[in-house]
Amino acid sequence: MKELSLNILDVAENSVKAGATLTEILLTENGGLLTLVIRDDGCGMNEEQVAAVIDPFFTTRTTRSVGLGVPLLKMAAEQTGGTLEIKSKTADASPQEHGTEVKAVFHTEHIDFTPLGDVVSSLLTLIQGHPETDFYFCHSKNGKSAELDTREVRAVLEGVPLNTYDVIKWMEEYLKEQYLEINK
Repeated sequence: MKELSLNILDVAENSVKAGATLTEILLTENGGLLTLVIRDDGCGMNEEQVAAVIDPFFTTRTTRSVGLGVPLLKMAAEQTGGTLEIKSKTADASPQEHGTEVKAVFHTEHIDFTPLGDVVSSLLTLIQGHPETDFYFCHSKNGKSAELDTREVRAVLEGVPLNTYDVIKWMEEYLKEQYLEINK
């Protein structure tokens, strides 16, 4: 993928498909490192599934026989000298604390670092496509952060769907304002 924001979109879509009610997307830039964590409270995966998910020929989809999202994220991290780690607990094994966490670390100064891209558009695409799911997003950089929690937005809206045009536009402007501050 040409931008990490597309990897974020793909992995977060997997969280929604796993039945997550909350998906957290956390980006932390510190020095020459970018750490991406996508964490959900979905059904989780057993050890065999965790091992298989980095295989491009493993997928739960019925429309195609390959799943490239996580393998491409792993490749993007490792080509910079970074890492990818997946932790998961199934709902059967851990009824109270189930879900999956994907953590990728990138060396941003490496020549093969894939640009972050338009993470705001990826997040808004997720919210628009899954208005019943909650997303928490935080991008920390230079001691500042851009943050959005759909649970807070939902509480203020009192029944107005998150994918309403005016709500999406407001979230977009809200995040873009925050990005202006953290990129100063």
